Amino acid sequence: MIRLEHVYLLTGLMFACFALSHARDRGKPSRWRNVGFWGLYALVFAAGSYLSDLGNGVIVLVLAALALSGLKPGQIATTSTGEREASAQRLGNKLFLPALLVPVLTITATLLLGDGQFAGRQWVEPRQVTVVALGLAAIVGYIAAIRLSRPKPAAMFDEGRRLADSVGWAMLLPQMLAALGALFALAGAGEAVSSLVTRVMPIQDAGTAVVVYCVGMALFTVLMGNAFAAFPVMTAGIGLPLVIQRFGGDPAAVCAIGMLCGFCGTLMTPMAANFNLVPVAVLELPDRYHVIKTQLPTALILLLINIVLMLLFGF
Repeated sequence: MIRLEHVYLLTGLMFACFALSHARDRGKPSRWRNVGFWGLYALVFAAGSYLSDLGNGVIVLVLAALALSGLKPGQIATTSTGEREASAQRLGNKLFLPALLVPVLTITATLLLGDGQFAGRQWVEPRQVTVVALGLAAIVGYIAAIRLSRPKPAAMFDEGRRLADSVGWAMLLPQMLAALGALFALAGAGEAVSSLVTRVMPIQDAGTAVVVYCVGMALFTVLMGNAFAAFPVMTAGIGLPLVIQRFGGDPAAVCAIGMLCGFCGTLMTPMAANFNLVPVAVLELPDRYHVIKTQLPTALILLLINIVLMLLFGF
């Protein structure tokens, strides 16, 4: 049976390859910092389930220290602009096929497997069908990309490392902020938010509860930088006790659309550095907040649409 740990193991092996690539950068003063950073990150994915909470916590602290010390990765060989343009002209729109395969196969596998069973056999861990399907779809997309572009054998490691180095420490943010959201929920932040909101704004109907929950998801995501961090807090404080339990909202619709409201907040915050600040650095844009300014109208429109959708499908 395929479990979530198998997907994490493959992800850990990928980051381990990046660490080994840095180890080959002889003469780079910061290479061992990079080796340590990506090697420890690989360890979290590959063996995090088998380490104690204290062990994982120590690794996180070391990762933070290495990031603060400055990774400063060395340059890695890549294709020239002319080579990339020639490849793009040769492949045309076929370039998009591997990327499009991932969501299509993820949805298809999720619908086919359902609770993880197929042809009377348990293939996937029941609670992790969608995530495992995403991992398998990514592997298929990778194979398709290799067959389509036929790069040199080392290109997949070199280009992967180059992208990881461009993102840098910000690559850790989604994982760390999601864990922070879980800690906030365990600490009772949801109950505190619920008490504060109901005192300031008495909620007497489902419509008001939906607006408060959706807008709260977006705003808390702006503060936290990640919808996964905001979700347990706002759902425990507003979504579950008010929208679902008091006014009878459908849990599946409310939670799914509530997460989408959080993603609207992701589009509007510099706290989501891996989404909104790293692209500015990679593209060398003069305005640090150019991406956020461009996304802001879309985020606000989508937030309004999500509120309407929750009112229509949540009750």
